[in-house]
Amino acid sequence: MTSSRPPLPIAAGLLGTALVVSTLLVPLAAQAPAGPTAAGTATKATFPLTVDSIMRGPALVGYPPSGLRWSGDGARLFFEWQDRGEDETATWVVGADGAGLRRLTDEERKAAPPVNGQWDRARRRVLAASRGDIVLIDTVAGTRTELTRTAGAESSPRWSRDESQVTFVRDGGLFLLPLTGGGLRQLVESGPKAPDRKKTDSQQTLATEEADLLAHVRESKRRRERDEARREKEALPKLELKARQSVTDMQLDPSGRYVWAIVTERPDGARTADVPDYVTESGYVESLSGRAKVGDLQSKAMLVVLDLEARRSTWVTLPAAGGTEKAPRELRWGMPQVSDDGAVAVASVRAADNKDRWLVKVEPATGAATVLDHLHDEAWVREGFGPGSASFGWLPGGHRLWFTSEKTGWQHLYTLDADGPGTPTALTSGPWEVTDVALSTDRRTFFLTTTEVHPGERHLYALPIDGGPRTRLTARTGGHLGEVSPDGRTIGFVFSTGNTPPEVYVGPYGSSAAPVRVTTSPSPEWTTYRWIDPPVITFPARDGQVLHARLYTPEMVGAKRHASRPAVMFVHGAGYLQNAHRYWSTYFREYMFHHLLASRGYVVLDVDYRASAGYGRDFRTGIYRHMGGKDLDDIVDGAKYLVAKEKVDPRRIGVYGGSYGGFITLMAMFTTPDVFAAGAALRPVTDWAHYNHPYTANILNLPQSDAEAYRRSSPIHFADGLKGALLICHGLVDVNVHAQDSIRLAQKLIELRKENWELALYPVEDHGFEEATSWADEYKRILKLFERNLTGR
Repeated sequence: MTSSRPPLPIAAGLLGTALVVSTLLVPLAAQAPAGPTAAGTATKATFPLTVDSIMRGPALVGYPPSGLRWSGDGARLFFEWQDRGEDETATWVVGADGAGLRRLTDEERKAAPPVNGQWDRARRRVLAASRGDIVLIDTVAGTRTELTRTAGAESSPRWSRDESQVTFVRDGGLFLLPLTGGGLRQLVESGPKAPDRKKTDSQQTLATEEADLLAHVRESKRRRERDEARREKEALPKLELKARQSVTDMQLDPSGRYVWAIVTERPDGARTADVPDYVTESGYVESLSGRAKVGDLQSKAMLVVLDLEARRSTWVTLPAAGGTEKAPRELRWGMPQVSDDGAVAVASVRAADNKDRWLVKVEPATGAATVLDHLHDEAWVREGFGPGSASFGWLPGGHRLWFTSEKTGWQHLYTLDADGPGTPTALTSGPWEVTDVALSTDRRTFFLTTTEVHPGERHLYALPIDGGPRTRLTARTGGHLGEVSPDGRTIGFVFSTGNTPPEVYVGPYGSSAAPVRVTTSPSPEWTTYRWIDPPVITFPARDGQVLHARLYTPEMVGAKRHASRPAVMFVHGAGYLQNAHRYWSTYFREYMFHHLLASRGYVVLDVDYRASAGYGRDFRTGIYRHMGGKDLDDIVDGAKYLVAKEKVDPRRIGVYGGSYGGFITLMAMFTTPDVFAAGAALRPVTDWAHYNHPYTANILNLPQSDAEAYRRSSPIHFADGLKGALLICHGLVDVNVHAQDSIRLAQKLIELRKENWELALYPVEDHGFEEATSWADEYKRILKLFERNLTGR
C-alpha cells in the first residue's frame, strides 16, 4: 500500500570489519538545531494543543526540504522547499559555506540542475526532460540550452558517443542530436507491422498468367520490386509492434549498431475501477481515472534489441526463468546498463509473481541472456530501494558491478565480475540494512546509508569500492539524508530528530567543524511548545520477536494519568513502512495528536508491527498469505505490554490508524473484540480482492488462485465479530483505497444489524487528506470516540 516515507539518508553501508569513526563526526552540540529540544517534562507553552490547532499540519511544522543536488563545481547546493504560506514547491540555493540562502525566481529555476537528470561523467552538465522537451543545463555556468522545442513529447535523454551527442525518445522512435554541428537524425521508428498482401490462390493464378502472357506486366513488376527494395533500404530501421504494444524507452548501444528498447504491452480485457468526483467545477459528477484490481490482467514489460545494420529485432528471453516454450514464465525487464567500455550490457529482470529477480548479461547480437545473480524468495523479492529505483550499477575499470541483495535476510551491498563465473563479494554484512547507495564523482567511493547504529536511525558512511574500513560521516542521533559535493569538500544533508522537523545543513567533509543549519521550517508558534522526542522502546511478541515502538505517557508531557487509565494503540499505514524511529515522522499530525491524548491522561503506543520496514527479510515477509495475522498479533501484544508495564486498564484500550493501519484496526475490532473497546479505521482496505495488483499480489498471490489467503486477510469476512465502538472515515475521491471499500463494509454491517458504528465520508479528499478542515473533523470524531468509550467523558 503506497505511502510517503520519512526523509532517509542517501546511503550507508558497512563491511564486516572494524568500524572506523574518524574526525568527520561532528560534535553533538555543533549539530543541534535551534528550536524544539529533547524529551523532558513539558513546560507551560503558548501553543494551543487542540485538534483544530494541530491539524493545520504543514502550516505549523513546515514542509520538508528534498531533492538535494550540487552544482558541478560544488559551490552551490540546490534543493526543493515549500514555504509554509505558499501552495507550491520552489527551488532554493545556498552556498557551500551555508551563506546566501535564497529562493530562485521562476526564470532562474529553469537553469538550476533538475532533481532527476542524466549527468555527464564530470558531473557538470545534466540532461533532463522538461515539459516534453529536452534541455541541457551547465550547472557551473548556470546556463540552460533547449535542445528541442516541439509539439511532440520527448523523453529519456541520454549522453551518447563520448558525450558529444544526445539521444532521446519521441513518438516511439529514437533520435540522435549532435551538440556541435550536424542536424537531428532519427535512428529508429516503431509501429505496427505492414499489412500482409498475400494473394488468394485464385488471385495468384491470375497474376502468374498475366506475367506469363504480357511483357508489359513483367516489366512493371520488375520496376515495382526494384523501387520497393530501394525504399526499404533507405527507410529507417523499424521495430515492428503488435496490437496494444508501445515503446516506453530506447537506448543506443555505445557501438552505435544496436538499440535497446523496452516495450510495454497493455492487457486485452482488463477493467479499471474509476472513482466518482462529486464536488466539481462543472456541477456534474465526473470520473477520476482509476486502476485495475488485483488478479486482473496486467501490462507486460519486454526487452528488444534492434540491429541497425541487419535490420533485425530480437526479443530477449530468459530460459533459466522456467516455464515452457509455448508458455514461458512472464517476466518484467528493465533497461540494460552498459559498461564504461560499451562491451557488456546487464539488465535486471523480475518474475511477474515477484518471487525471483535475476541480473543477466545480454549479448546484443543474439539476445542471449546469461544469469549473473539470482535471488529467489518464497514470499516475494524486495524492490531494492523502492519501485523504479536502481539497485545495481557499474564500477570503473573492467566489468565489475555493484548491487544490493537480501540474500542473507538483510539488504546488503555486493560486487560481482560480469565476466564471471564467480561468486558475489559482500562489502557489508550483519543484522542491519543498507538503505541507499551512491557513488562519488570519481566513482572510487560508495556513500551509504545504513541502520547499523539502530533500526530507527539512518547514518552516512564512506566505503572504498574495493571494500575495507568504512568512515562514518554523521554522528547525531536521528535521520540523515546526505549528498556529497562533486569536489568532495562539502556535505549537504537533511537532518531531523524525533521532535525536530527536517532541515538542510551544510558542513565541510573531513573536518570536525560544525555544520551550518540552512533552513527553518516550523512556525515560531509551533516552537513555543516543548514537543517530546518519544522514546523508542522494545518488547517481546508472543513468538519471541523483539518489537520496537514509540511510547507517549502523560508524565512525558507534564500531565497526570486519567483515573480510568486509558490507552490507545496507533497503527501506521503502508504496511512496509517504519515509524518507531528516532527521526521526524511523516505522521506529524498523529505525533501532535498523541501529545494531546497524553495531556488528557492517555498512554499511547505506536508499534512497528510485522512487515514494517527496517528489520530484515523475515520480519518483512511475516504477513505472507495472511495479513491480519502476525501483524495484528503484534498490536495485541503491544496492548498487553501496556497493561503489564504501564498499568493501563485492559477494558479501556482503543486502536486507530489509516490505510493499512485502518485495515488492522478493523481486523482488531472484528477478530479480537475483547481486547479493544473502540477503534477508528481511516481509509481502510476492507477486502483485499478490491485493492491494486502490485502491492497485494506480492503478499497474497492472486485471488483466483489463493482464495483462502484473501478470505482470512479481509475484514469484511469477519464483520460479525464487532462488539466495541467503531468509527470509519474515508475520502470519497480516494483513488488508492477506494471509498467503495468502506461503503461495502457499511452495507455488510447494516445487513448484520450492527449498531455501534458510524461512517464519515469526506467529499473532496483523496487517500491523503489535504484540507485542514477535513483533518480537524476526522480527528475530532476520533477524540470523541475515545473520550466517550475509554474515559466516559
